[in-house]
Amino acid sequence: MKKPFAQQPHGEEPEPVVHVTDTGTADSSTGGKAVTGYQGPDPVAASRGAAPVHVSHTGPATATDGGIAITGHVGTLIVPPRPLREPASWPHQVGVVPGAARSFQHRVEADRLRATVEGGGTALLTQLLTGMGGVGKTQLAADYARTAWSDGDVDVLVWVTAAAQTSVVGAYAQAGVELCRADPEDPERAARQFLAWLAPKSGQEPCRWLIVLDDLADPADLLVHADDPAGRFSLWPPANPHGRTLVTTRRRDAALFGEGRRRVDVGLFTPTESAAYLTASMTSHGRTEDAEQLAALADDLGHLPLALAQAAAYIIDSGKTTAAYRTLLADRTTKLARLSPTTLPDEQATALHATWSLSVERANALPPVGLAEPMLHLTAFLDPNGIPQDVLTGHAALTHLAQHRIPGTQPVLRRRWWQRKWPTLASAPPVAPDEGFDALRTLDRLGLIDHTPAAPSHAVRVHQLVQRATYDTHAPDQNRRTARVAADALIGIWPDVENDTAFAQTLRANAQALSQRAEDALFQPDGHAVLFRFGQSLSRSGQTSAAIDHYERLVASLRSQLHPDHPDTFAARSNLATCRGQAGDPAGAVQAFAELLTDRERVLGDDHPGTLNTRGNLATWRGEAGDPAWAGQALAELLTRQNRVLGDDHPDTLNTRNNLASWRGEAGDPAGAAQAFAELLTDRQRVLGNDH
Repeated sequence: MKKPFAQQPHGEEPEPVVHVTDTGTADSSTGGKAVTGYQGPDPVAASRGAAPVHVSHTGPATATDGGIAITGHVGTLIVPPRPLREPASWPHQVGVVPGAARSFQHRVEADRLRATVEGGGTALLTQLLTGMGGVGKTQLAADYARTAWSDGDVDVLVWVTAAAQTSVVGAYAQAGVELCRADPEDPERAARQFLAWLAPKSGQEPCRWLIVLDDLADPADLLVHADDPAGRFSLWPPANPHGRTLVTTRRRDAALFGEGRRRVDVGLFTPTESAAYLTASMTSHGRTEDAEQLAALADDLGHLPLALAQAAAYIIDSGKTTAAYRTLLADRTTKLARLSPTTLPDEQATALHATWSLSVERANALPPVGLAEPMLHLTAFLDPNGIPQDVLTGHAALTHLAQHRIPGTQPVLRRRWWQRKWPTLASAPPVAPDEGFDALRTLDRLGLIDHTPAAPSHAVRVHQLVQRATYDTHAPDQNRRTARVAADALIGIWPDVENDTAFAQTLRANAQALSQRAEDALFQPDGHAVLFRFGQSLSRSGQTSAAIDHYERLVASLRSQLHPDHPDTFAARSNLATCRGQAGDPAGAVQAFAELLTDRERVLGDDHPGTLNTRGNLATWRGEAGDPAWAGQALAELLTRQNRVLGDDHPDTLNTRNNLASWRGEAGDPAGAAQAFAELLTDRQRVLGNDH
């Protein structure tokens, strides 16, 4: 049974008791003490204040490096303090600075770091490199530290991995032991002693120091809490004209920035930097790749430095071509984990697919608790270059957040008996619009998205690989359901009249991204309305060729996913025929509508509203193709059917009267057209009102 050793206070070291009988095997080295056997009272040592040590049931004992090893039963043991370490001479380094990445790229951020004063002449004592995971913050900080060290600009360099508070305290304590005779047995006290040592002092030789806090995960980690308020202290290095602090972090909390601290945003590689990096990486391994393929790969990876490094390593290790890798990457069924190299390059610790997982966990823990991940999942299906804020805070999105709040984080509400008996019928606690907004702010603080509330039409931007990694972490059925929620959210804010052309373009970009990433989900159980609204918006904005391409793909998908005779297939064929006519091919429109009319009559019957609508379109495009007389006769026959089936005042009936009057004029009867329009005006005023 082991008992704790009683620590001797600093002071005069008592003479140790060494009275051993019935010994076994004992060995000591480097100032250690090993005891085995029975150690009884020593009268001489006891008279000097040394307590006896009682040992029984002995065996081998070994002590090294100043430790004490005892086997058997221990009564009381007084351990003399170890001698404190003499301070290290300068220059001195604590911690290991990461090595330079292969094909390291000099970037404009490095030049900003080396600027010692701001524009107004204020000295820069603390700088913070902030950016999403994988942009190369650590490499920039390491380059800065290595350069300062090799140029002789610092006397003391301390590199701290700041992912947890214990890591920061431990690194500071080690520096305290090595530089200012701190006691290694009390890390917090040693850390405080080191921080005090960093503060400027008059009459002492100034020390030029650089502290690098790499990958700060939480600003709160730089404040040590204690039960006693007097025991609390900050881990931020003190202001010192001879000292510099550099922090790398994904966080954007306001508490990190302020007077005396400069924020340096680290973004993605430029296309030129990406091309140079990939080319150098391939060349260094004797590989020659097509420059266009490398440029396309950089676009596919969103110019993220970490992704480029791991993709290059994978291509080199696997022997695949860049084109083959791009094919794998484009396949949504291939997870990012499958595309990670077996051994990560440049001493990297995290594969690309796991780069943002810790940030997501931390975001979920911040208010509004549990909403960050389902919000991020929703963004994974939309346009990375700009998502309207209302899409993510509207009714469909808020319902999604309420239903998918991370388990264990929902507010505990009292349930009625039927909710306890049938839990599937129990509705999730609602999520308010301001909670949806706060979830976006939380994701922004953790560097997972860029949220700009001042630009609501494209307020949210998210890197395409964050989207891909988020998509990969969810099951296929979860992705399908969330994709339809994204479609519902788009339709929910899409205006019937697109007066704002820029906003309409943003909606189309999001609809296109959604259809490309989750097309299958948009056909179950039927074709989602967003597929048709997207095509209509293209057509109304004058992008007829793009609308034709969209409807051709949509018709093919509906035929394969649903059925050639499904109502959605017929609707898409009708829209495609109209777009062909609008593109200057009335003959093609006539042929398409004639074929559609045959199919609708076969499936729906002669008097179905869809069949009647197709008859009207066919007549219109026959007239546009140069046969206004045929158009007039066909519309007159259609009007008779509609009066019988739909009624005189039905909107479709009134619309047919409008088209019939128009074609009378085109056929050479302007007087008849005028009379028909006058009669139609009277009826429309009666049915719809003067301002319709």
